[in-house]
Amino acid sequence: FFLFFVGYIAMGAAFVFFMSERGNVAPQYRTTMTISALIVGIAAFHYYYMRGVYADFGEVSVEYRYMDWIITVPLMALKFPSLVGKDAITDAKFAGLGFTGICFLGALMMIGFGYAGEAGLMNGIVALLLGGMGWAMIVVATGTPWSSGLGVDNSKIAPELMWSANALRWFIVVGWIIYPLGYLFSPEVELIKMENGAEIMAVAYNVADIINKIGFGIVAWMGAKKATEALAAAE
Repeated sequence: FFLFFVGYIAMGAAFVFFMSERGNVAPQYRTTMTISALIVGIAAFHYYYMRGVYADFGEVSVEYRYMDWIITVPLMALKFPSLVGKDAITDAKFAGLGFTGICFLGALMMIGFGYAGEAGLMNGIVALLLGGMGWAMIVVATGTPWSSGLGVDNSKIAPELMWSANALRWFIVVGWIIYPLGYLFSPEVELIKMENGAEIMAVAYNVADIINKIGFGIVAWMGAKKATEALAAAE
């Protein structure tokens, strides 16, 4: 309950912060700030209801969780090109899909198969592996802190934004691993059987959301501020 409450307050505070800072960055980075605000704002709304479900019924809501993720995870994938700029996004395609298509399909696979596993609609291990393929697709498209991605050309990312771009990649490559760790404790999946598995799963998901959703926005804001300062100095 405490982490649901903290998540609701933290996401709401982050929404106010990102919206207030939107006017303090160059026009080309305001879309990034808007996406950051939407992600935490939508999450705050869902956390309010998840907190209510747990307080009133003592249950961890799988439905509200995945309603949040099906909206916010694709938005997180969109934030990357909005920050680095369209010139840094390549024309490379995989199975006929470009950068946006790969990221959206990957996000839908992660969320869709994750829900199918937690709702008991398919085998939990199979769902985990197929969802992991979606995550891998996003990593391939965006790249890692050590390499360009299929859809990103590092040489065309402004020096002021390179640190933030790599930080976003760290969140995707490492920060998102917390989610499948929580999935292992899902009562329906039962890959790790514990009496309070639902609560352990919820704690892992809440911590992951707070770190990734707010952290994603913070590093993007830092890059946008630095790039804005560089543009002002060049004038």
